[in-house]
Amino acid sequence: MVETPDGLPSRMYLLAYDLRKQRLVHGGRLGYILRAAALTELYLDGRVVEEKGRPVPGTPGDDPYGLLAQLSASRPRTWQHWVRKDGRAMIRTVRDELERGGWIRTRPHRVLGVFPGTRVTVRDPRVVKTLWGGASAALRGRPAAHVNSYDAAAVALAAAGELGTVLPRRDRRRHRRRIAELTARSGPAASAVAKVIAQLRAAA
Repeated sequence: MVETPDGLPSRMYLLAYDLRKQRLVHGGRLGYILRAAALTELYLDGRVVEEKGRPVPGTPGDDPYGLLAQLSASRPRTWQHWVRKDGRAMIRTVRDELERGGWIRTRPHRVLGVFPGTRVTVRDPRVVKTLWGGASAALRGRPAAHVNSYDAAAVALAAAGELGTVLPRRDRRRHRRRIAELTARSGPAASAVAKVIAQLRAAA
């Protein structure tokens, strides 16, 4: 059996990796997806709860990405606010975590020969395939209530973030009802991603 990372943000980062193209594919949305994944993980564990439509700290517990500290230090704000906040830093944090854990390798390179960037390589493609298989299985078969909570959340976040490596557009349309069921199970953060992307698209 192939081992996969425990944390939902780490899983979503790897699910954004295109094995065929051998590169990370995110279209600028990955930071939102990872922030929402961290919020979803906290929500599923009861460390974040919703009051008056806004996330607030719940049961005390681990705060691996510092989101609980941010929530505690702020007045109540919308889910969209917290999804949008510090997205680039979140990408770096999760990437570094995966590299320390031996899941990925990184090396510097130049985008278009000019701009500094980081090339990411997944050490074992079977990890990505296993995560993708879990998300794919969540779309089919057993009732949504019986699907593993992280697999359900992976589908919800991938759909909201338009993550084509997991859910191409045609699949998002085909499985719309099932995605809605899995999203309802996963909490408000995934829907907040969809709203953020819609707002950015409208502004553009």
